[in-house]
Amino acid sequence: MKRFLLSVLCSVSLLAHAQQAPAPPATPQYRPGYHFSPAAHWMNDPNGMVYYEGTYHLFYQYYPNASVWGPMHWGHATSTDLVSWKEQPIALFPDSLGYIFSGSAVVDARNTSGFGKDGKTPLVAIFTHHDPKGEKAGTHTFQNQSLAYSLDAGKTWTKYAGNPVLKNPGIQDFRDPKVSWNEVAKKWIMTLATKDRITFFSSPNLKDWTKESEFGEKLGAHGGVWECPDLFPLTLNGKTHWVLLVNLNPGGPNGGSGTQYFVGSFDGHQFTPLNDRTKWADYGPDNYAGVTWGNTGARKIFLGWMSNWEYANQVPTSPWRNATTLPRELALRQVGSEIYLTSQPVKELAKLAQPVVVLKNLKASAVALDLTNRLKFTGDKFSLNLSTAQLRDFALVLSNTAGEELRIGYDGKARQYFIDRSKAGPSGFSAKFAGRHTTPRLAALPAADLTLYVDATSVELFGDGGLSTGTELFFPSKPFTAIRLEAPEGMTMQSLAYSQLASPLPKPAD
Repeated sequence: MKRFLLSVLCSVSLLAHAQQAPAPPATPQYRPGYHFSPAAHWMNDPNGMVYYEGTYHLFYQYYPNASVWGPMHWGHATSTDLVSWKEQPIALFPDSLGYIFSGSAVVDARNTSGFGKDGKTPLVAIFTHHDPKGEKAGTHTFQNQSLAYSLDAGKTWTKYAGNPVLKNPGIQDFRDPKVSWNEVAKKWIMTLATKDRITFFSSPNLKDWTKESEFGEKLGAHGGVWECPDLFPLTLNGKTHWVLLVNLNPGGPNGGSGTQYFVGSFDGHQFTPLNDRTKWADYGPDNYAGVTWGNTGARKIFLGWMSNWEYANQVPTSPWRNATTLPRELALRQVGSEIYLTSQPVKELAKLAQPVVVLKNLKASAVALDLTNRLKFTGDKFSLNLSTAQLRDFALVLSNTAGEELRIGYDGKARQYFIDRSKAGPSGFSAKFAGRHTTPRLAALPAADLTLYVDATSVELFGDGGLSTGTELFFPSKPFTAIRLEAPEGMTMQSLAYSQLASPLPKPAD
């Protein structure tokens, strides 16, 4: 979500310019092949994600009239496998109460809301109504929580006549409700971003809400406003822990937007962290506003917005702007005395893999080892996995005939994975774009594995089984057609596996 009136005004200025100027040339070479992006216009936060009757519903912040941020709608896409997506008609439009900002959706199987009729189970969306007039007037009550419901499995939505159901008590930033049923407490729990902290509310029916507690005033990173939270349980070694995701903008670990998390306990009233350490779900600059799908049982599937508010309105794509990350399966892992969140690409992505080329016992040195022919490297949409018994300094370098290169590797002295896009293509659209960004290595053993997913203009790094992750955009003037391996101190890769990935672009709405 946008955070300040200044941000909104800047976006409106960009929108006015976009409406007056001719449309920029289309850039089909930058369109992701296996990440979701709308066919045209602006998108940001994924929200309202819910699984129902075999279908994954992805709603997202969408402006259908330009490729810069504007009056927010809920766009809609569906998938049966998290891989192939179909764009659906817009689900929610702005109205007299304001724009439709981020939120969540639930399956109200018990019909606690009373929206269900004739035996039909209601899907209920809980979202923030953002009143731009109230914001412009300087009030602190311009964000409130509202409901909409669907009785046809998410195809069409009706807004609740009693909106808003949770009115703002006078907090400027009061938004992004993530709601789930708490079986122990037998009530709905809302996790809400409220300025620089999280406030928990409860309800028996999704309409009447009671404040339970607050969290985070003096914990975690506070470089910006807290946004887009999520609360869910995960099991580790037979014990249930609760994970609280909190998106932050600015103040991320590599500048601008970022997603921090806390591991602890939740008793239906209050969240208590195990300790006061600040941890990040992804260290790259381009994974923000991520939350999980509802109604997936013990499986927790995360999806983020693959951009950064520092340059999201300026990235050089047309006629669409911005995409999502890969869907990721979340889990917990203990390293020493610490419990960390891990994320790995969902298993369904395996169906995109073309024949795999595997190189065994590959010896690398300071002299660059050209892998282009050996891997049959043929395109810009692929996965690559490497494993080694002794991790040392190395770099995988993707390059093109224009002399541009993307460097991905490991710095042993700093114990950091890195992605360096400083020479990976044009970056003049933002002074904050080019650079080298790092992800700390959290694993304790010398053996390592690293998996990369590259999709035209993005790379997602998963180190050590998803213990260390980083997401990065880049925009080469020509596709990368060569790959080489550098290892200044020498290193043996036990395995290097490469596979082109199919590109099931989203199908248009009927």
